[in-house]
Amino acid sequence: MSSAPVPRLSAARRAIRRFIGHTWLSVFGWRVEGVTELPRKAVLVAAPHTSNWDFPFTLAVSYVLDLEFSWLGKHTLFEPPFGFFFRWLGGIPVDRRDRNNLVAAVVEVLKQRDELILVVAPEGTRSRTGRWKTGFYYVALGAGVPILLGYLDFPRKRGGILHVFQPTGDIEADMAVIRRHYESIGGKHPSRMSEITLGPGKAQVNGAAQHP
Repeated sequence: MSSAPVPRLSAARRAIRRFIGHTWLSVFGWRVEGVTELPRKAVLVAAPHTSNWDFPFTLAVSYVLDLEFSWLGKHTLFEPPFGFFFRWLGGIPVDRRDRNNLVAAVVEVLKQRDELILVVAPEGTRSRTGRWKTGFYYVALGAGVPILLGYLDFPRKRGGILHVFQPTGDIEADMAVIRRHYESIGGKHPSRMSEITLGPGKAQVNGAAQHP
């Protein structure tokens, strides 16, 4: 896994991004709400994830918040000829074949960076699943960084950051906090939203099944 820093954008490019973000959201009648003072390093939860429309709206909200984020991608995406493009978009290559060490590897990337907002979609797919994956929690806990609860609320046409909190190690209590914050948030396809709950054997800090 590469840990090379993502280049910071110039002031001019940031201004262009903010204009694009504001324009996109205005066309669709959306607004950005929530927390605006954000840490330099964090794990950003992107939820709910129920539609292909989530991506452009997430980009627009991040542009308005002047937020540069990175994301995890399968290592084969970063091979020539398009590898440079995906890195430029903030992608970090990971080898998902080695799932047992994936959380530890992502933790090391966060520890090595001075600034990194890592976006993770705990649902992992646009289709409904049994429950959220908990890897995002263990990554934040292991790296000692806060979790940002990002959201897209399609019924109200609002997006942003709901809450910022530091994981305590008590995943059951912390997931209950997360669940309360998302109670009133609706995805574009509510029937595809997954439960914010823990599966069997997940309520442990050093569990064997900790995957982003």
